[in-house]
Amino acid sequence: MAMVAAERTLMFQEAASAGDAVERQFGGTGDVMADILRSIAAAPPTMVVTCARGSSDHAATFAKYAFERQLGWVTASAAPSVSSIYQAPLKLRGSLFLAISQSGKSPDLLEAVQLASRQGARTLALVNAPDTPLSKIADWTLPLCAGPENSVAATKSYIASLAAIARIAGSIERNDPGIAPDLARLPELLRAAWQLDWSPMAAALQDSRGLFVLGRGPGLAIAQEAALKFKETCGIHAEAFSAAEVRHGPMALAATGLPMLIFRQDDESASGVDALIKELLAIGAKLIVTGPGDGAAIALPLVDAPASLQPMLQIQSFYGAINGLAVLRGHDPDRPPLLRKVTETV
Repeated sequence: MAMVAAERTLMFQEAASAGDAVERQFGGTGDVMADILRSIAAAPPTMVVTCARGSSDHAATFAKYAFERQLGWVTASAAPSVSSIYQAPLKLRGSLFLAISQSGKSPDLLEAVQLASRQGARTLALVNAPDTPLSKIADWTLPLCAGPENSVAATKSYIASLAAIARIAGSIERNDPGIAPDLARLPELLRAAWQLDWSPMAAALQDSRGLFVLGRGPGLAIAQEAALKFKETCGIHAEAFSAAEVRHGPMALAATGLPMLIFRQDDESASGVDALIKELLAIGAKLIVTGPGDGAAIALPLVDAPASLQPMLQIQSFYGAINGLAVLRGHDPDRPPLLRKVTETV
């Protein structure tokens, strides 16, 4: 079967439009955002509980770091099966239950939101598709405004989820319902990130069977998402780790030639990640690093942007590269084998 050119896949075209999606979200959801912020300001949650699967669950990791770092809200992930299979009555009174879903149709997620509401939580859904079952049962729905996403591999909806989370945290942190100045630049920065050449990553991994993907803080959410994309679009076994956890076991594989992709942002985590990079290079690890790196590592270019936006920009550049890598390896990134867009887990 002839493969479509990399720039003609649905994944490529949808990922390329992430900046437009975020711009629509910022410009078209002001009223619901203001309502959410008023309610939270009047009665801040005792904690935040997230519920999601797949790429949306990686966005929930991003939410954990945003809410805990910027707002001091303890944020934990709820296992959907606790509600759908085990019917456990979680003690959620006073909490904010955040459900993230591209489709808004997964039965286990719907059941989790209904149970959370019965247990006294306020429920907020971040959902892409309009007029979904999830949007009808949540107290608030913040539309992601990504538009139809037909490739099985989620891209623009994931970035739109991160943007929505950053918008909520940034607005509350500044006690201002408007978008923070840095975040307002996100659409144009995403477009610039899409133009960067990350093809050296694809070239380095063309024949790879596996790799580690590392990140720290909000970069861990990006590493998790990248690892999933390696698996579902390229058939490469990739495992995501916090850069803080590598020394607790995976370090033993670093000198075997197993590649490592490291996402790094210029925040308080940078010095620790830099120290890890030097340590890995000293034992002969094969590294691909975002940003300026040691001469022994493959360095991927970045857009000059505030540290808080860098993870979102890096995953945007990554999407273009992973789409190209999939085609290079003879895969169709739009139709990964044995996968479908809506996974109806019960």
